[in-house]
Amino acid sequence: MIIAIVIGFLVLIGIFFYNSLIGKKNQVTNAFSAIDVMLKKRFDLIPNLVEVVKQYTNYEQGTLTKIVELRAKATSGNVSDAERAQIDTQLGSSINGLMLNVENYPDLKANTNFINLQTTWTESEEQIAAARRTYNSAVTDYNNAIMMFPGSLFAGMLNFRPETVLETAAEERKNISAKELFNN
Repeated sequence: MIIAIVIGFLVLIGIFFYNSLIGKKNQVTNAFSAIDVMLKKRFDLIPNLVEVVKQYTNYEQGTLTKIVELRAKATSGNVSDAERAQIDTQLGSSINGLMLNVENYPDLKANTNFINLQTTWTESEEQIAAARRTYNSAVTDYNNAIMMFPGSLFAGMLNFRPETVLETAAEERKNISAKELFNN
């Protein structure tokens, strides 16, 4: 009777440790998946935001350059009245188009786009850093559970192996260079 109780107690302890190890291993897998999600977000989102900023900056710059050129041409004194009227029409149209965009879409300004890019980039990097910390914590907890006594006895028998702290492909670990993105 006592032997049966001891065996039953040991079986319950074994089940407890096994379930605990499985839970910790699943936490490691989940934490690593969170990192993958954040890296995917960064690699999808940031280049697209940079492209939007580049395109809108080019639009703004082109419109402002056109307005400055037309104004300089109109005030140069080397144009006929007909040309001046045509320039005035083009200048008015360009200014109206610019003002309409600013009035209808006040947030579609290059500086706002740059601020949005900076904010999104910072948030993305902070989320990745938090996911890495969570992963490293889960790996450390799991490794401690399989390496410390008495968990080490069960882990060895059940073929649980230590996990390594964050291994990400070199390309995904590389910081994104704003300079490179804006030069492409």
